[in-house]
Amino acid sequence: MPDTAVRRLFERYEKLMNQALGGGDVDPGEVASLYASEFIGAGPAGVMTGKNDQQFTKAVTDGYAYYRQIGTRAMRIRTVRTTPIDDLHCLAHVSWTAEYARADLPETRIDFEVHYLVQLPGNDARVFGWITGDEQEALKTHGII
Repeated sequence: MPDTAVRRLFERYEKLMNQALGGGDVDPGEVASLYASEFIGAGPAGVMTGKNDQQFTKAVTDGYAYYRQIGTRAMRIRTVRTTPIDDLHCLAHVSWTAEYARADLPETRIDFEVHYLVQLPGNDARVFGWITGDEQEALKTHGII
Protein backbone atom coordinates (compact mmCIF):
# COMPACT_ATOMS: atom_id res chain seq x y z
CA MET A 1 0.00 0.00 0.00
CA PRO A 2 2.73 2.60 0.74
CA ASP A 3 4.14 2.35 -2.81
CA THR A 4 0.63 2.85 -4.24
CA ALA A 5 -0.02 5.89 -2.01
CA VAL A 6 3.37 7.41 -2.91
CA ARG A 7 2.83 6.81 -6.63
CA ARG A 8 -0.62 8.48 -6.42
CA LEU A 9 0.92 11.43 -4.58
CA PHE A 10 3.49 12.05 -7.29
CA GLU A 11 1.00 11.49 -10.11
CA ARG A 12 -1.09 14.29 -8.56
CA TYR A 13 2.05 16.39 -8.12
CA GLU A 14 3.00 15.94 -11.79
CA LYS A 15 -0.56 16.68 -12.97
CA LEU A 16 -0.81 19.91 -10.95
CA MET A 17 2.65 21.04 -12.04
CA ASN A 18 1.86 20.50 -15.72
CA GLN A 19 -1.53 22.15 -15.37
CA ALA A 20 0.19 25.22 -13.89
CA LEU A 21 2.96 25.19 -16.52
CA GLY A 22 0.27 25.14 -19.21
CA GLY A 23 -1.21 28.32 -17.74
CA GLY A 24 -4.19 26.60 -16.16
CA ASP A 25 -5.63 27.56 -12.82
CA VAL A 26 -4.38 25.40 -9.99
CA ASP A 27 -6.25 25.25 -6.70
CA PRO A 28 -3.78 26.25 -3.95
CA GLY A 29 -5.64 23.97 -1.54
CA GLU A 30 -5.00 21.00 -3.80
CA VAL A 31 -1.30 21.85 -3.96
CA ALA A 32 -1.20 22.27 -0.17
CA SER A 33 -2.81 18.82 0.25
CA LEU A 34 0.36 17.25 -1.19
CA TYR A 35 2.41 18.49 1.79
CA ALA A 36 2.44 17.94 5.54
CA SER A 37 1.63 20.85 7.84
CA GLU A 38 5.35 21.55 8.26
CA PHE A 39 8.31 20.54 6.13
CA ILE A 40 12.06 20.73 5.60
CA GLY A 41 14.01 21.31 2.40
CA ALA A 42 17.71 20.91 1.69
CA GLY A 43 19.83 21.88 -1.28
CA PRO A 44 23.02 23.72 -2.19
CA ALA A 45 21.79 26.93 -0.53
CA GLY A 46 21.33 25.18 2.81
CA VAL A 47 18.45 23.82 4.84
CA MET A 48 15.13 25.56 5.33
CA THR A 49 11.95 24.79 7.20
CA GLY A 50 8.46 26.01 6.47
CA LYS A 51 4.79 25.75 7.20
CA ASN A 52 2.04 24.68 4.82
CA ASP A 53 0.23 28.02 4.93
CA GLN A 54 -0.76 30.91 2.63
CA GLN A 55 2.86 32.06 2.36
CA PHE A 56 3.83 28.57 1.12
CA THR A 57 1.03 28.37 -1.47
CA LYS A 58 1.99 31.86 -2.69
CA ALA A 59 5.61 30.70 -3.05
CA VAL A 60 4.42 27.67 -5.05
CA THR A 61 2.26 29.86 -7.30
CA ASP A 62 5.18 32.29 -7.79
CA GLY A 63 7.41 29.30 -8.57
CA TYR A 64 5.04 28.13 -11.31
CA ALA A 65 5.13 31.63 -12.83
CA TYR A 66 8.95 31.63 -12.74
CA TYR A 67 9.13 28.22 -14.44
CA ARG A 68 6.75 29.40 -17.19
CA GLN A 69 8.84 32.58 -17.65
CA ILE A 70 12.07 30.61 -18.21
CA GLY A 71 10.34 28.39 -20.76
CA THR A 72 9.46 25.29 -18.75
CA ARG A 73 6.80 23.45 -20.74
CA ALA A 74 6.44 20.21 -18.79
CA MET A 75 7.77 18.16 -15.91
CA ARG A 76 7.55 14.41 -16.46
CA ILE A 77 8.19 11.66 -13.96
CA ARG A 78 10.47 8.94 -15.29
CA THR A 79 10.59 6.74 -12.19
CA VAL A 80 9.51 6.65 -8.57
CA ARG A 81 11.42 4.37 -6.23
CA THR A 82 10.74 4.17 -2.51
CA THR A 83 12.89 3.19 0.45
CA PRO A 84 10.89 2.44 3.62
CA ILE A 85 11.99 4.17 6.81
CA ASP A 86 9.31 2.72 9.08
CA ASP A 87 5.57 1.94 8.87
CA LEU A 88 4.67 5.64 8.62
CA HIS A 89 7.51 7.14 6.54
CA CYS A 90 9.56 6.51 3.44
CA LEU A 91 12.09 8.16 1.17
CA ALA A 92 10.82 8.58 -2.40
CA HIS A 93 13.48 8.92 -5.10
CA VAL A 94 11.73 10.64 -8.02
CA SER A 95 13.47 10.93 -11.37
CA TRP A 96 12.12 13.83 -13.42
CA THR A 97 12.59 15.23 -16.91
CA ALA A 98 12.02 18.97 -17.30
CA GLU A 99 11.18 20.17 -20.82
CA TYR A 100 11.99 23.71 -21.92
CA ALA A 101 11.09 25.60 -25.09
CA ARG A 102 11.54 29.25 -26.00
CA ALA A 103 12.01 31.15 -29.26
CA ASP A 104 15.66 31.84 -28.37
CA LEU A 105 16.40 28.29 -27.22
CA PRO A 106 16.24 24.90 -28.86
CA GLU A 107 13.91 22.43 -27.18
CA THR A 108 15.84 21.27 -24.13
CA ARG A 109 15.34 18.41 -21.68
CA ILE A 110 17.05 18.16 -18.31
CA ASP A 111 16.93 14.96 -16.26
CA PHE A 112 17.23 15.29 -12.50
CA GLU A 113 16.29 13.52 -9.29
CA VAL A 114 14.69 14.79 -6.10
CA HIS A 115 14.58 12.79 -2.88
CA TYR A 116 11.36 13.36 -0.94
CA LEU A 117 10.65 12.53 2.68
CA VAL A 118 7.10 11.17 2.70
CA GLN A 119 4.69 10.69 5.58
CA LEU A 120 2.11 7.91 5.19
CA PRO A 121 -0.91 8.76 7.37
CA GLY A 122 -3.70 6.24 6.74
CA ASN A 123 -4.05 5.46 3.03
CA ASP A 124 -2.60 8.81 2.02
CA ALA A 125 0.91 10.19 1.47
CA ARG A 126 2.26 13.69 2.05
CA VAL A 127 5.65 15.29 1.46
CA PHE A 128 7.33 16.56 4.61
CA GLY A 129 10.73 17.21 3.10
CA TRP A 130 12.89 17.17 0.00
CA ILE A 131 16.55 17.11 -0.93
CA THR A 132 17.57 18.61 -4.27
CA GLY A 133 20.68 19.08 -6.34
CA ASP A 134 21.84 22.40 -7.77
CA GLU A 135 18.91 23.40 -9.98
CA GLN A 136 20.32 26.85 -10.76
CA GLU A 137 23.62 25.40 -11.95
CA ALA A 138 21.82 22.87 -14.18
CA LEU A 139 19.70 25.67 -15.68
CA LYS A 140 22.83 27.75 -16.35
CA THR A 141 24.71 24.80 -17.85
CA HIS A 142 21.87 24.20 -20.32
CA GLY A 143 21.48 27.91 -21.19
CA ILE A 144 18.02 28.21 -19.66
CA ILE A 145 19.02 31.10 -17.37
